[in-house]
Amino acid sequence: MKDKKEMDEMIGQARQQIDTLLSDNTVPRNVKTALDEAKKALEGDDEYAVKVSTATYKIDGVSNDINMPPFARTLVWNILSLLESVKE
Repeated sequence: MKDKKEMDEMIGQARQQIDTLLSDNTVPRNVKTALDEAKKALEGDDEYAVKVSTATYKIDGVSNDINMPPFARTLVWNILSLLESVKE
């Protein structure tokens, strides 16, 4: 089981990667909206399981967007992987 510091660090990495995608002009607006909502969920005061599940749900919904550039899709999958490892 991961401790609080380790989980905070992984969530911080996910938020940094979300910021990278949010600042990229090639990422579609609907994907940015979902990423922004996920980031806000991760910044909330809820329990880890709730924050991560909400963020995962938001991001997973756009992870296969046909208009997303390949590098962005890879980064989205990496974010999902980080969030999944927090949940475990």
